Amino acid sequence: IEGLEEGDMTEVWQGFIENSNVQIVDEMINLITAQRAYEINSKSIQTADAMLEVANNLKR
Repeated sequence: IEGLEEGDMTEVWQGFIENSNVQIVDEMINLITAQRAYEINSKSIQTADAMLEVANNLKR
């Protein structure tokens, strides 16, 4: 970045562990929630497809 001297923005310390900026438990909960919503939507599409197939077979 223009105008900054080397070392102005960061500092490296040996033997220290970087903290995460993500709450892993919250993100896992969000992932499980999204996965369940996807499964429900997928099942509703399959059900609608089956109903359309039955309706088409009745017409014949």
